Amino acid sequence: MGCAIATLLLGTVAMPLAAQPVAAPVPASAPDSVVAPVASAARVRAQAIVAEMTLDEKLLLVHSLFPPKTKADPHGELIPSAGHVPPIPRLGIPIVRESDASLGVANQVEQRKGDTATALPSGLATAASFDPEIARAGGAMIGAEARAKRFNILLAGGVNLTRDPWNGRNFEYMGEDPLLAGRMAGAAIAGVQSNRIVSTVKHYVLNAQETGRMVLDARIGEAALRESDLLAFEIAIEIGRPGSVMCAYNKINGDWGCENPHLLTDVLKQDWGYEGWVMSDWGGVHSTVKAANAGLDQQSGQELDHALYFGAALEQAVASGAVPMARLDDMVTRILTGMIANGVLDAPMSETALPIDYAGHAKVAQRAAEAGIVLLRNAGRVLPLARSAKRIVLIGGHADVGVLSGGGSSQVRSVGGAPVEIPLTEGAAASFARVTWHASSPLKAIRAMAPGAEVIYLDGRDRAAAAKAAAGADVAIVFATQWTTEAEDVDSLSLPHDQDALIAAVAAANRNSVVVLETGGPVLMPWLDTVPAVIAAWYPGQRGGEAIANVLFGAVNPSGRLPITFPKAAAQAPRPAPVGRDVLGAAGDAAANADAPSDAAPVSFPVDYIEGSDVGYRWYEKMARPPAFSFGYGLSYTAFAYRNLKVTGGDRLTVSVDVTNTGARAGADVPQLYVGHGDTPMRLADFRRVTLGPGETQRVTFVGEPRVLADYDIALPGWRIAGGPYRVAVGHNAADRALTATATLSERTMRP
Repeated sequence: MGCAIATLLLGTVAMPLAAQPVAAPVPASAPDSVVAPVASAARVRAQAIVAEMTLDEKLLLVHSLFPPKTKADPHGELIPSAGHVPPIPRLGIPIVRESDASLGVANQVEQRKGDTATALPSGLATAASFDPEIARAGGAMIGAEARAKRFNILLAGGVNLTRDPWNGRNFEYMGEDPLLAGRMAGAAIAGVQSNRIVSTVKHYVLNAQETGRMVLDARIGEAALRESDLLAFEIAIEIGRPGSVMCAYNKINGDWGCENPHLLTDVLKQDWGYEGWVMSDWGGVHSTVKAANAGLDQQSGQELDHALYFGAALEQAVASGAVPMARLDDMVTRILTGMIANGVLDAPMSETALPIDYAGHAKVAQRAAEAGIVLLRNAGRVLPLARSAKRIVLIGGHADVGVLSGGGSSQVRSVGGAPVEIPLTEGAAASFARVTWHASSPLKAIRAMAPGAEVIYLDGRDRAAAAKAAAGADVAIVFATQWTTEAEDVDSLSLPHDQDALIAAVAAANRNSVVVLETGGPVLMPWLDTVPAVIAAWYPGQRGGEAIANVLFGAVNPSGRLPITFPKAAAQAPRPAPVGRDVLGAAGDAAANADAPSDAAPVSFPVDYIEGSDVGYRWYEKMARPPAFSFGYGLSYTAFAYRNLKVTGGDRLTVSVDVTNTGARAGADVPQLYVGHGDTPMRLADFRRVTLGPGETQRVTFVGEPRVLADYDIALPGWRIAGGPYRVAVGHNAADRALTATATLSERTMRP
């Protein structure tokens, strides 16, 4: 597990799909003086194949379709899934089978009857571990299952930054910070591709809300975009080396994401030296000539676009010279480069599905869930629960049978089945999402942890009955849920279905109350001061019940840290509600997010990202708005102290600190390095996850990520670290300044 670029057979060696950042200064007067990188061995081999291809064969590879529903499939090649490209046997190009997505091999509405897979916890849960090895192991597990099921491209690698707490798709991604998100997504991509299949990275870029996602125009300055969302993608690409980049539905500064020449060609392919291919999101193509010349290499899910833009229309455009033949050759070369570099041509799929170690993979999912659970509050040390408790009451959230899952293209039909599955009758997600629980019962797991206790469950619909049952228990645990999904943003940050009132009633009846949050992101907690213990379990995956029970009883010491800020009120965020709802209306929103072409879709509307690069915790610091819980926050059943800070500046910022477990339990901590220059908000510049026994001390060394220390200078163009003093803090979260110092850094510039 580890190497994302497979060693090629036939005597060739794969090279990186993205150039490494160059640290040497770039003179402002000569920004174009950097020599272009030499083509990789994979690209050279791809060019040789393209030279042997006919025009029809080239055109075959630049668009994908949903596998046809036909009985004429004697070899079992047409697997219902996200996408399919026919093979070219004479050139050794295999059939391409694409599957969603980041949390497991998806089968959302059971296209493949009876086909289940291991479901990881949500992306936010993985990000909350602050552990790239957790992300890598999850990616490797998903990639192994995808390959065993005969898929060779996984539409994974979601790295869109959380800009708004109400985004319905936040749960899929890796949080609000570009360094954390880039490192975690890059590790997950590398894990997927260690199976000699391709992973994407998506959705490039600023796909930050679901309301009007097909039509909105995301507006932001060049420098701010480079310092935030683009930086997350850049880091993820450097670490994971994905074979493909999936462009987004939305517009960015006036151009559609899949026909934006600045982002697809200037930034991705020229500045970053990316050699793989750009595929569209399903339904994200709007033209032939503009899209091809802008840098789109493949039209995906052609049935969801208004036309087959990269079929006969592209052939005509090439014939007329509107799209040069050299550009078509480059499109195909990039597709083949991404596949060759990851072993797709040299390690063909099995002709039949292979056995899968589901028991072993379940352990991977459980480990990720346990590492990502965040202990938000533990007044009076109510947790961990005593195994001597005689009566425990569980309330709400279908905790008797399972744990909640997020909806959309990432939905996994998990091993064990779905004990609760509610079809949608309306809304943009109705055609491909269901409200689904994984069969991992917290009730069953808690009974196993406390075999001598009476453990009962109430569904919580009768608030008075729940409070009465709680009053007679040693501990009452409320499982509070918030379902979120692709294609729809949440209506409110408040828990739905009067759960706040239920929690308040239970807390009033029992002072040893615990709330377990199964949510897609932050929620408001008006009852927080009355509930002694709260944990954020996110969507914890198919072994979530066991993971939650282990944390509640202390078999696992909680170590998750928030990858996303929890506001006190919606008004604290840059935008308190989804932009565009007043323009779209309910019917228009459904049309704008639909998964099929519609001439009734409304015109585009702007979303101005006024926070610029000050995303998430930076915004709260800049505006002096203390949130309920800061980015990076998380408690433990032990305690950690930081001492003996040492800071070295100059050409590189190096910071070291002693981390000591001052408590009586073993546990994991995540010390975090924050850096600020002038009056700008401090930025996460490095982090480490360390596991320590009671009384143990470890010296931790941080190296500040240069692009986090720098500002993007559009006049260079490139990154510029201003010389002079920088504020340095090592803390437990973004609002903590446990140890502070000042470092003097040398002036430095870097290429874009």
